[in-house]
Parts: sequence; structure tokens; C-alpha cells
Amino acid sequence: MRASIPGRLRLAQPVPMPRLSADMREGGIVLDMKPVELTDGNFTSEIAQGLTLVDFWAPWCGPCRIIAPVIEELAGQYEGRVKVAKVNVDDNPATSGQFRVMSIPTMILFKDGQPVEGMVGAQPKRAFESLLDKHLGTAVN
Repeated sequence: MRASIPGRLRLAQPVPMPRLSADMREGGIVLDMKPVELTDGNFTSEIAQGLTLVDFWAPWCGPCRIIAPVIEELAGQYEGRVKVAKVNVDDNPATSGQFRVMSIPTMILFKDGQPVEGMVGAQPKRAFESLLDKHLGTAVN
């Protein structure tokens, strides 16, 4: 005989958790953090301090979509050392115009609000790591 439970059973709702990915080169676990979404309104204040890597992108851009997972990985890998952010060029024309972004994806590294170096086009993750490590003073020869 089956025991009946009064009332309706409700399934427990899943609790959102950050995804974990193995970073085999480092031999550890890296949280996949999301890049900060920047706008014409918050751009200046968000990049004012420290190192900020900004990805200028658009939803219709194929190469932008290809590197999006790499940008997310970098946000987790460099958390606490480099802020990783994104600017949608279609929604924020003033900011992309200010930095003369003509092709996307364009990545610009800012230090204390000033652009210090940039890259245009889809690049391998190692290229971004080299750029960031160089400016963090942790470059490997």
C-alpha cells in the first residue's frame, strides 16, 4: 500500500550558482564571472580606478560572439586584479565614438581611466592573457 502525502508536493527550486570551469594551465578552478556592462552613462566612473579591459562589441557581430566566452573566462580568471567589461557599440555610440572604435570586436585596456593598449579583432585567449599579465607585471617570458 502506498502512503499518501497530504497536500501538493512542490519541487525544490534550483539555487543559482556560479559555473565552475577547470583552468588546466593553472591547475585550479576559476569562477566564470560575468563582465560588467558599461554604458555611455557609467563608463567614466567604472573605468576610473585600476585596470579595466573593455570589450567593444555588438550582438550582430560574429567574431564578437566567438570571443564572448573567452571574455567571461577572463573576468573570472582576473577577478580582483582586472575589471573586465563590455560596451555594446549600438546602444552606446558616444563611448565607442570617443575612442574611435571603427571595427569590432575592439578591446581596450584602461589604467586609472586612461587607455594604455588595445587590440582589434578576435584573438586567442593567450593574447588577452599576455596583454593583461604585461600590465599587471606578471608577464611570463
